[in-house]
Amino acid sequence: MSKPVLKIYLAAPRGFCAGVDRAIKMVELALEKWGKPVYVRHEIVHNKFVVDQLCAKGAVFVEELKDCPDDRPVIFSAHGVPKSVLEEAKNRALTFVDATCPLVTKVHTEAERHSSLGRQLVMIGHQGHPETIGTMGQLPKGEVMLVEKVSDIDSVTPKDEKKLAFITQTTLSVDDTSEVISALQARFPQIVGPHKEDICYATTNRQAAVKAIASKTSRILVIGAPNSSNSNRLVEVGLRAGCTYAQLIQGAHEIDWENLTGINSIGLTAGASAPDQLIDQVIEAFKKKFKVTVEIIETAVENIEFKVPKVLRENT
Repeated sequence: MSKPVLKIYLAAPRGFCAGVDRAIKMVELALEKWGKPVYVRHEIVHNKFVVDQLCAKGAVFVEELKDCPDDRPVIFSAHGVPKSVLEEAKNRALTFVDATCPLVTKVHTEAERHSSLGRQLVMIGHQGHPETIGTMGQLPKGEVMLVEKVSDIDSVTPKDEKKLAFITQTTLSVDDTSEVISALQARFPQIVGPHKEDICYATTNRQAAVKAIASKTSRILVIGAPNSSNSNRLVEVGLRAGCTYAQLIQGAHEIDWENLTGINSIGLTAGASAPDQLIDQVIEAFKKKFKVTVEIIETAVENIEFKVPKVLRENT
């Protein structure tokens, strides 16, 4: 019996961004430089496949710095850390390397600049996400107020409505964040925004590609981890753009074949922390059941690269 025909619309860009690529490389270079184990505070990026690969090479992942011994190096994840974590590492004289994505560091710098000018901050982000915790932790408690959605703005009580600025998490939905910003500006007309939007290029590009795919097929799979903010946003963007089915999967083993019965097309993308291997595995899984053709839907070309710190480029 011949296989049914399936067209896969493959998003471009998809998968690893420059910040993720740099962070993973930093752990690998640290292992080459100092040997194993190298400790990593929090998942270096939100992807179990990546974390498991690094564990196999000698990385040890912990949630708090207190779980790191004094005599081994530690890497801080791409999501960023509060200043208190850096101070603790310095006080303990730990060997540490900060793998915070440069685009997250940009938001940290913005927050400090606004604070130095006497402005209180409103951060648009997800409560409990490591990036939000790290960014809010750049300033003293109370200096950054968190909002997740438009309705949260009613409870914002600044010291001075004329001295306010806003920043955002880098991995949010572009459309949802735009709505929150508009509501903030309506309530606080003098609020100051960033010179350039904080949502990173990779998040924006991947969401644009999903929107383009949604015009061609009603179903989409997003490869990414359940705790990956940018991956979850891709699912939401797909649904909002008209897909009747958008599912987050960690890999081919999580494809819900029952819900894909009778399809002749599907969209496929991956969050910024999902490696190419997982994308390839999903395509191969479809090839076992369908006669597959792949059409790449390219909405942007990415050629950004972030250098690793000098200490990891040195042999000794």
